[in-house]
Amino acid sequence: MKVLLTGAFGHIGSYTTAELLQQGHRVRCFDIRNAHTEAVAARFGDRVEVLWGDVRDVAAVQEAVSGCDVIIHLAAVIPPFSNEQPELARQVNVEGTRNLLEAAQSQAPPPKFLLASTFDLFGHTRHLPPPRRVTDPVFATDPYTEHKIACEAMVKATSLTWTIFRFSDVPHIALRKAHPLMYEIRLDSRIEVIHPRDLALALANALHCDAVWGKTWLIGGGARCQITYREFLGQLLTAMGIGALPDEAFTTEEYVTDWLDTEESQRLLQYQRASFDDIVREIAALLGWRKYFVPLARPFARRSMLKLSPYWREYQRHRA
Repeated sequence: MKVLLTGAFGHIGSYTTAELLQQGHRVRCFDIRNAHTEAVAARFGDRVEVLWGDVRDVAAVQEAVSGCDVIIHLAAVIPPFSNEQPELARQVNVEGTRNLLEAAQSQAPPPKFLLASTFDLFGHTRHLPPPRRVTDPVFATDPYTEHKIACEAMVKATSLTWTIFRFSDVPHIALRKAHPLMYEIRLDSRIEVIHPRDLALALANALHCDAVWGKTWLIGGGARCQITYREFLGQLLTAMGIGALPDEAFTTEEYVTDWLDTEESQRLLQYQRASFDDIVREIAALLGWRKYFVPLARPFARRSMLKLSPYWREYQRHRA
């Protein structure tokens, strides 16, 4: 099967490209060109067809869609960048998706269309008993969720054979710099994660599963990946030798995250392999020899991270 994968060299896309190749598909990778995407593309060499372009470019999209059997649409501007540049995000997320749908419908025969969406669409649900189900109502709480609601509606309105996958949180299996966004999730929020490799497996397995088409699915790591944000961040930081951060550094406002009912998607797609503990161990292992120096750097690392929290600064001000 010939697959067009948008955002092919991004966080989820790179794992999906590898899994599609593993399953024997021919992969056309469509992504914007920069130093990072070029480096990722180089890892695949001539095993993939690479088209550099932007989903906002109608001509580039028409070329990318031509001759493909299925489109997996991952390309998007996500938070926090979608909050910082909402109009750019709308052009990419909504108009870019529109361009792909129109190009797909102009083909004969038209390709199938798999849209990547998000569990953020359920809004603030901490007051509700988990898990969230695909039949639950959706709410826009920021530009990104507004965009995804619009995209889901556009996909369903087409004549294409389509499916929509709403992803749970997908951690980067990498050592990443701290970002202020980490403090905008309250610690008792329920959160479900999925290893990007397992998500890639779900996406690739969907191409061989007739039952997924024409429906919306929740895709998450399952019971072994259902935790609180306190556990999520605390265990990751502890595994890296930094330790949990004080409660006063975090917001008490609601956040859009929860546990999901993935029983049916797992039954059909058989993708849930890694537990949250597996994810923590894999990320911590990336420290390598640097783990021996963590005890020395720990006070400086904690101080640097806490400086990013407006809530910690306010707490310290009141204490002073």
